[in-house]
Amino acid sequence: MTSRLDEMRPAKLWRTLSSDRRVAAATAFWTDEHATLEQAEAVALIARQIKFRPRSVQTLAVEKRAKHLAGLAQVSDLLAARLLVIYHLESQRPMMGAFLDGLGIPHVEGLIEEETPKTPTPEQIASAADALSAQFPKGDVGRYFWTLLWQDPETWGALESRPELHEIA
Repeated sequence: MTSRLDEMRPAKLWRTLSSDRRVAAATAFWTDEHATLEQAEAVALIARQIKFRPRSVQTLAVEKRAKHLAGLAQVSDLLAARLLVIYHLESQRPMMGAFLDGLGIPHVEGLIEEETPKTPTPEQIASAADALSAQFPKGDVGRYFWTLLWQDPETWGALESRPELHEIA
């Protein structure tokens, strides 16, 4: 399965988002208390790009930091993966909730409630994925499936053969 996950790395998927979507996700990123490691990386990248000291980048308004981050040509897979998770939490909760509903997993606005929910069967995942793909744009569904696969390939491995993974615009 590792070779399959190498087809689309987080950094490459991040670049498939429109500029507006990247800016929105990057704006939310700067207020994410769980992203301190990735925020430090982003500050260093932005500082190098605009030839500022990292300390000066940290003093920029969130909107400016977000625009700089969204405009970077290259980010690491670690940073891109965090940005994609934040993108989904900020912009794709209805889709996340619909998928979890299809799997029968309790959630609050797309966030799983239980610490260790029951792992869905491949059949349940296929059924919920079919329903999701019929309800939401395939590109958005594909981005979501890639993000799930990177986060937990053991649980979401049944998504690996989904056609939506190849329909990223």
